Amino acid sequence: MTTGMHLALVVEDDPGIQKVLRLMLEADGFRVLVADSGMRAERDARSQPPDIMIVDLGLPDLDGIKVIEMIRAWSVAPIVVLSARTAEAQRLAAFAAGANDYVLKPFSAPELLARLRAALRRHARGDRPSGLLQLGDLTIDLARRSVQRRGGGELRLTPLEHRIIETLHRHAGRVVTHAQLTREVWGPNRLDTRSLRVFITTLRKKLEPDPARPVHIVNERGIGYRLMP
Repeated sequence: MTTGMHLALVVEDDPGIQKVLRLMLEADGFRVLVADSGMRAERDARSQPPDIMIVDLGLPDLDGIKVIEMIRAWSVAPIVVLSARTAEAQRLAAFAAGANDYVLKPFSAPELLARLRAALRRHARGDRPSGLLQLGDLTIDLARRSVQRRGGGELRLTPLEHRIIETLHRHAGRVVTHAQLTREVWGPNRLDTRSLRVFITTLRKKLEPDPARPVHIVNERGIGYRLMP
């Protein structure tokens, strides 16, 4: 049974799946709010901030990726995608927009509940980091998810890039293995190491004075990465 009566916002336009999810979640102790469109989801999330969201990508008014981006612009609540889209490009786009996990339809109720609980645990442990992180002439405000360059100017990071930095920061100075980093950033539905390298390369281009010779996000060959503030 889920403790604390968490509020789950289900963003799904199929009445049959809405009913299944409501019954499943309420039986596990969740309170449930259902939105059948992207715009309604954004309004409901603002008026009744959920503890966790389940988002379908195929909505009648907006693509689910856009909905995730809209919500993630102001909320850090865990977002679990529930979709029939199997292409890796779709999964990558969802994670880049700010999703915490990705579950395929048709889904197993026990597995989905396990994913939701895991996302809530990770959120409770460390999804609200605080403090300032100094990387050269960049100051990263972990709570506000903002990056300022010395002398003025703001640098924009995607929600996923912020999560990578936050995860590395929790283990600052220590090696974070590829498996650990993908698990903490993306959840149990892990991406492969090659995809992780792509995201790290993009992040280095934004944060490192010389991306070809990184001094902040240091590679430990064959093992993982180390953040050196």
